[in-house]
Amino acid sequence: MIPVQESLFYFLISDIHNQVIIMSHFDLFVIGAGSGGVRAARMAAAQGVKVAVAESRYLGGTCVNVGCVPKKLFVYASEFVAAPEASKNFGWDFEVPQFNWQRLRENKNTEIARLNGIYQRLLDNSEVTTFDGAAKIEGPGKVSINGEVITADKILIATGGWPSKPDIEGAEQGITSNEFFFLEELPKKVLVVGGGYIAVEFAGILNGLGVDTKLSYRGDKLIRGFDEDVRSHLTTEVAKSGIDVDLGRSPQKITKTEDGYVVEFSTGDALTVDLVVFATGRSPLTDQLGLENTNVQLAENGAIKVNEYFETSEAGIFALGDVIDRVQLTPVALHEAMQFVANEFKGLPKKGMDYDLIASAVFSQPNVATVGITEQQANERFSNIDIYLSEFRALKETISGGDARTLMKIIVDKDSDKVLGMHMVGEHAGEIIQGFAAAMKMGITKTVLDSTVGIHPTSAEEFVTMREPVSR
Repeated sequence: MIPVQESLFYFLISDIHNQVIIMSHFDLFVIGAGSGGVRAARMAAAQGVKVAVAESRYLGGTCVNVGCVPKKLFVYASEFVAAPEASKNFGWDFEVPQFNWQRLRENKNTEIARLNGIYQRLLDNSEVTTFDGAAKIEGPGKVSINGEVITADKILIATGGWPSKPDIEGAEQGITSNEFFFLEELPKKVLVVGGGYIAVEFAGILNGLGVDTKLSYRGDKLIRGFDEDVRSHLTTEVAKSGIDVDLGRSPQKITKTEDGYVVEFSTGDALTVDLVVFATGRSPLTDQLGLENTNVQLAENGAIKVNEYFETSEAGIFALGDVIDRVQLTPVALHEAMQFVANEFKGLPKKGMDYDLIASAVFSQPNVATVGITEQQANERFSNIDIYLSEFRALKETISGGDARTLMKIIVDKDSDKVLGMHMVGEHAGEIIQGFAAAMKMGITKTVLDSTVGIHPTSAEEFVTMREPVSR
């Protein structure tokens, strides 16, 4: 990171011991250089605001370094292994594929380093001052970092979240998604603990790379919070892919032995594996920020409480992104950052962030993507809904010999004909749902879907050809 320039300093006479302390002052000081923090810093600087950003780990935050980007690269890597077998009936013959974990890991590191450099250049070109270190809030309008005290008119907290582990004996023996990307060797047998999107994504990666993979989750279906049809379908498809899906119980103790790690379950039995990966949730990263020196209030889960304008209960201190635990998605943090800048530095009437109809995807195998509400939510909010549901074997599977099945679902308010939710489990689900998300933002109706001519032969056309609602 670039050093702080001498021209940024001014002298302030301290009342303590009559000492002269060199201090720098900024209009905006951002703590955390992840997606939201960097976007806020750059957009504010473009308005002529004097901005600094502090980062104690890596530019780009979780998404770039130990989240979305490396995960998607590893998902790609895990999908290639199925291609030779699937291609046989299409006329192709390949040699038995060989996988090199170190090559993937190092190529991933190279790509992440490239992205880190891009983030640094974006900040430099925006004339944002960057501090390499952990910033601590000493009080309203005052931050310390690397032994230096800095003042600021506004402080923005964008520190994101951090993986959490369950409170069980021996939990320290397991790793989280953070450490997974840097393993020296690919283990032969792994237990993934959890049933959310991170758990199913990492289980899919490991399984695709040839690892004997077990996924243990205390619930009865994977990805809690999604539509129930989606959950049931994905749970079945994940098990079909070769992952040992173990539901209804959870680990209680982990012990390191000469043979690996012995995991004891709530049901009394045990399993020996080479590695335990915890994907049991993430917690807002607020420790060591110095919030005890402010009136900033935290929720029970540690998230920073803010109002609709990202204002905390301390004047001049703001927060956004995963640390406020609203919608933990990178694009959401980016939009929150832009709304924050519009509210604070553009002189416009203040507005809140629109969290309605945010599309999301799970890069499990098969993919899951969704926009809008679930059937369960629709039943709670509307008195008269129609459900359109289609489950089918995609064209590619008919010759490849695969048995994967695609699920598509549309939820409609029968009284207004408005589409309330669209859900998909299947190949390229995220790419397909993205376009429909824009349509839903525009208030698309089922009649409009029905009048749309599909692209044939594609899976996506199924969303515009479902004519008869299912009977519930």
